[in-house]
Amino acid sequence: MSLVYTFKRFWSFLRLDELVSAALSGDDDWDYSEEPHTSRRSEILRKHPEIKRLMGYDPFIAYVLAFEVSLQLFMAWCVRDSPWWLVVLLAYCVGAFVNHSCGTAIHEIGHNLAFGHSRPILNRLLGMFANLPLAVPFSVTYKKYHSDHHRYMGHEWMDVDIPTRLESRLFQHPITKIIWLFFHPAIHALRPMYKSPKNLTKLEITNVLVQCSWNLLIYHYLGGKSLAYLALGTLFGFGCHPCAGHFISEHYLFQGTQATHSYYGPMNAILFNVGYHVEHHDFPYIPYRRLPRLKEIAPEYYADLPYHTSWCKVLWDFIFQSHMGPMAHGVGMEGGFKPANEKDEKVKEKCPDFAGFVKQNGHNQPFVNGHDQPIACQTRKAKATLTH
Repeated sequence: MSLVYTFKRFWSFLRLDELVSAALSGDDDWDYSEEPHTSRRSEILRKHPEIKRLMGYDPFIAYVLAFEVSLQLFMAWCVRDSPWWLVVLLAYCVGAFVNHSCGTAIHEIGHNLAFGHSRPILNRLLGMFANLPLAVPFSVTYKKYHSDHHRYMGHEWMDVDIPTRLESRLFQHPITKIIWLFFHPAIHALRPMYKSPKNLTKLEITNVLVQCSWNLLIYHYLGGKSLAYLALGTLFGFGCHPCAGHFISEHYLFQGTQATHSYYGPMNAILFNVGYHVEHHDFPYIPYRRLPRLKEIAPEYYADLPYHTSWCKVLWDFIFQSHMGPMAHGVGMEGGFKPANEKDEKVKEKCPDFAGFVKQNGHNQPFVNGHDQPIACQTRKAKATLTH
């Protein structure tokens, strides 16, 4: 019996063919939106050219990271002989917050906002330093794929932040959504490998070697509990945890077709203002400490947009509201408009989100980058198929 035949029998036994067929079907609700962040940026700068002075870099983040990495090293030393229940508790209540803060710092550094675009290597080295307490090497890889999130925001395959259709169909029940949130760090890390894979770079290999060396030193000198504390802090902090609410709040369709939302609340203080997400997508080269100033300068572009004030509520709604889940992420697709429906006029209202895409030389490009005849952009919100 050949390996291929065995695999086909196993596939059929699990009825995976039906599952994948459902996941790839077009049974979605489509909305329309044509106002990308690039258009907003141009318009805002025309009215408020002084915003250009906010752009640049801010090395203060390096001092914050020196404190956070030192704090996690101290905590790892403290738990080296602690009972396992205390290691797990501290990992959730302390380590998760600090590690997620380091993760949002990696996001900031990924935009070269620590030392500027003229010193990319310093930014990459600081990113590797921020990566140390997280136990899993990802800072260099994150930058590589996050650039596409901004360049192709909303593109179903190029934007690797968007859950796959298979995820959208599998995780629709509250229990399965909790499972999805818990394993979100692994799902989010693996998704780029099959959605939009890229070649491994020397800097990524360096990142892996540095991180593995750090992990071995922690294990050798402090022990397994200390290393587990750091790893669990990452698993908890990027999974089912209040900090991780920003993954959901940023681009999920809580309010009609507005697929970028900001969060204005106290957690911004420890997560490098990652909640100012509409502002960040409008101006990705403004450092985190200046984003509140951007909102003050151009209130007419931000004050009237729906926003979040609690990531805990975001997670609660995501889990228990039937229309929410991985399927509720806005998606821009190539192709013409679907047949008109009664929602057209409402959803065509000004919205700070999607660029359309055209095919040029076999590659998808945002139409706002100079193309004359963009294909209409569609945002996908899959229909829920389970009842609760």
